Amino acid sequence: MRQMTRPIRDPAPSKWGYRWQRWMLTPGVRTGLRVGVPMATVALVAGLWSLNDANRALLTDRVAQLTEAFHQRPQFMVSELSITGADETLADSVTKVANVTFPVSSFDLDLAGLRTRIAALDSVADARVRVGDAGALEIAVTPRVPVALWRTPEGLRMIDADGVFAGAVTSRSDRLDLPLIAGQGAQGHIAEALTLFRSAGPIAERMRGLVRVGDRRWDMVLDRDQRILLPADGPVSALDRVIALNEAQDVLDRDVAVVDMRVPQRPTLRLAQEAVIATRNASAAGRVQRMGQ
Repeated sequence: MRQMTRPIRDPAPSKWGYRWQRWMLTPGVRTGLRVGVPMATVALVAGLWSLNDANRALLTDRVAQLTEAFHQRPQFMVSELSITGADETLADSVTKVANVTFPVSSFDLDLAGLRTRIAALDSVADARVRVGDAGALEIAVTPRVPVALWRTPEGLRMIDADGVFAGAVTSRSDRLDLPLIAGQGAQGHIAEALTLFRSAGPIAERMRGLVRVGDRRWDMVLDRDQRILLPADGPVSALDRVIALNEAQDVLDRDVAVVDMRVPQRPTLRLAQEAVIATRNASAAGRVQRMGQ
């Protein structure tokens, strides 16, 4: 009688079992099982929890409370305002424009918007805004430096060396230190105007201002209602000729109303109305006297 024996089982996995085991041992699958599955479970639970309106409101309120508590920490609080580069008047204007109530969290400050508002002031050329280490809102102002007064139909305006509006004054006596210009387009030729003021030399004290005519050339206005009509080209050279003529013949000390230099090769003098009348009367008296003889 033959003895029955069990068949010997091969311990090696099948082809598909081997492939399954190898796939489960790959780094991506192992990481997914170790990290991805827990995260997906948490996300699923959180998603189901957030479907409830009350739960969402509770979460929103809690986040807002934590955010507010973080923003209000002492190291983030701004308690004072520091302004540099501005005089007292400009500093007051900057303070009003800033309109910040202290203490305030640095997270609640719109520094870019604050800088834009300050830079828009007429007297400000540029501004820098930052929160300093000492808990101060630091504003560094670069003011516009007015170099002349421009008389317009709306009143007197101060302008800087670039012809940009730098503020208004109510009266000429408020800024006697600034030269006066007038006329349409005068602010666009401020460099030439300043050169003429500097070139006035001996007659500078008699100058009342410059008037832009037709946005082409300048008239220099002196006291006694005298005018020097300067050409569009080479006005400084023409003014130098007038000064030399005045030093040689005292032209501007006489009854001359206008010195016309629009044609530099042919200067023209125009007498004042009183001088013309006096000359005519003298001529008429001379003729009468000759006829009487």
